[in-house]
Amino acid sequence: MALMKVKFDLPKRVKLAQGLWLMYWLAVMTGILVFSLGLFFKIELRKRSEMMDNNESHFVPNLLILVGLAACGLNVFGGKVCHDSLDAMKFAKWKPMVKGYLMGCFAFNILLFFTALLCFCMQFQLYFALAEGLKNGIKFYKDTDTPGRCFMKRTLDMTQIEFRCCGNNNYRDWFEVQWISNRYLDFSNDEVKDRVLSNVEGKFLMESVPFSCCNPGSPRPCIQHQLTNNSAHYDYDHHTEELNIWTRGCRESLVAYYGGMMNSIGGLMLLYIILESGVMVGLQYLTTSLETMADPENPESESEGWLLEKSVKETVADFIAKIKGLAGAGNQVGEGEEAVATVS
Repeated sequence: MALMKVKFDLPKRVKLAQGLWLMYWLAVMTGILVFSLGLFFKIELRKRSEMMDNNESHFVPNLLILVGLAACGLNVFGGKVCHDSLDAMKFAKWKPMVKGYLMGCFAFNILLFFTALLCFCMQFQLYFALAEGLKNGIKFYKDTDTPGRCFMKRTLDMTQIEFRCCGNNNYRDWFEVQWISNRYLDFSNDEVKDRVLSNVEGKFLMESVPFSCCNPGSPRPCIQHQLTNNSAHYDYDHHTEELNIWTRGCRESLVAYYGGMMNSIGGLMLLYIILESGVMVGLQYLTTSLETMADPENPESESEGWLLEKSVKETVADFIAKIKGLAGAGNQVGEGEEAVATVS
């Protein structure tokens, strides 16, 4: 017995076809939006790829671009089928393809769900990639004359200015590395020599941060050197006073930025699944109602449409039987080839 059977006449079929045609073009526009978001996400990741520990984070934007293109192609095809469905001559050429098309749409919905899941889960991977990448970025900040690291300083400075952050976890990360190149240090200066000699690794460490950590909204001129030395600055206490540098770490800021973007895209994917499921159901009703017309030559004759030709249990059983039949046929072919090889 057919599942969720509905009776149709000509006006109902026309309204269904027109509604589906509009929904398919809405799905095409959504596919373009997904493609655009994937492209934007990829560009944003590439901008700061130097501060990421691996390139695996580009898998999701690449998948979004692919999904967007596939969505446009699938839904343009579906829109064309709906447009031609009320013309018996035109619909005849699409009729053999509809069943395969619906199966393809079902597989595409699974891909959409997988993509949405990746958008939500990738944030954990991104967190660790940024943690290691920013740590290395701070370490290589001074290497402006080293091939492959020439633009690290610019990238990190622009990131700290744009995202209003400082360091990896916080501004104190800059205290643990030498972020000024030796070529800009005067080793004839006693203070510079003392700092270098007092460090086991021979590094010039100081309680300072780059200019890009400064908060331009602070009324006080930026204090970026000797940040923990209260006596070095007038009317200053680093324990109680809010510093005029950014205190938030860049890892937190970047994860919040990319995480918000991925949550939005993941939410869009889930809504897109609902839209795609809706047009799948509508197309199934439209095609079955056209196939069961009492008089195919009379467009005004009544017909019935359904979601499934049999009950869910029977449909699943038939599907499993077909899979087993295909597997059995494959085994027989394999055994036949082995027998031929043995004889020869």
